[in-house]
Amino acid sequence: MKVGVDSFVAKVTDPDTEEVVGPVERFAHLMEEIETADRAGLYSYGIGEHHRAEYYDAAPAVILAAAASRTQRIRLRSAVTVLSAADPVRVFQEYATVDLISGGRVELVVGRGSFTEAFPLFGLDFGDYDELFSEKLELLLAIRDHERVTWSGRHRPALRDQPVYPRPVQDPFPIWVGVGGSPESFARAGLLGLPLMVAIIGGQPRQFAPLIDLYRRAGAEAGHPPEQLRVGLHCFGFLGDDVAAAVNAFYPGWEAMFTTIARERGGMPPTRRQFDATRGPDGAYVVGDPEQVAAKLARISEQLGGVDRINLQMTNPRLRHADLLHSIELLGEVVPKVADA
Repeated sequence: MKVGVDSFVAKVTDPDTEEVVGPVERFAHLMEEIETADRAGLYSYGIGEHHRAEYYDAAPAVILAAAASRTQRIRLRSAVTVLSAADPVRVFQEYATVDLISGGRVELVVGRGSFTEAFPLFGLDFGDYDELFSEKLELLLAIRDHERVTWSGRHRPALRDQPVYPRPVQDPFPIWVGVGGSPESFARAGLLGLPLMVAIIGGQPRQFAPLIDLYRRAGAEAGHPPEQLRVGLHCFGFLGDDVAAAVNAFYPGWEAMFTTIARERGGMPPTRRQFDATRGPDGAYVVGDPEQVAAKLARISEQLGGVDRINLQMTNPRLRHADLLHSIELLGEVVPKVADA
């Protein structure tokens, strides 16, 4: 199993001073976080995409290009690119460019996104939510597989024997599909033979076993070999020298983040009891010391029939930069413990 980190580049209020970390300093911190992950031996670092005031990750390809110039080994990913609201030609060009800058270390994870701000921002109808993604994924894969593309659809002007440049280092360029809980999304990824990145933001990971089985069955029935049907997970996680240190650092920001989401969506506000239950032995949150985190990652993989990688989303709006750096360093200690899991 490979281990990595995902970041939404949250706007941070320093919990010690109650001062908001400015965007210039926040990006400097982010680069230090990615460099630390590279030195710690983590497999990958992913940058999300949001178009909201509380995040600075609206242009993930730009961020990853900066990270590529400051790292040596770590793979760099989107987490996820909101393909429904983007032009697949431009997405391919941007990530192919980052792949060239990095010497072939980039992966593109595409999805529909868990927020809706991108649709009105780019003049799209949310009623076309699923059709936009399906059509644009079809075009993106055509661009990946063919230097010259002929294609037509409903949501973008047609291409007629149009070359798309630059071409990336990697061939084929790795494209993953990011999914939540829709069975149709799991089945579609399997039919296309694309690797699957599952966002598990609550509940119990083992509840996703039937959906992952569906993905693997759909892929097998479409004739794709098992080794092509890789599964990755995106989960909340954080490490400390002990459980108390990890929880005390991570919980305040987690509470603030989910309080905002509950207020926007009309849900119940989060509670400490809910958090503690979800970081329990079978819950989705991976919070603890390196030994506990390694054991939990192995258990999750076993429950889901084996996963290729797990990426921990560590950032939140009330997290000390020093605590985050230390968590990344401790995650590096987990890497050899789960290498054979």
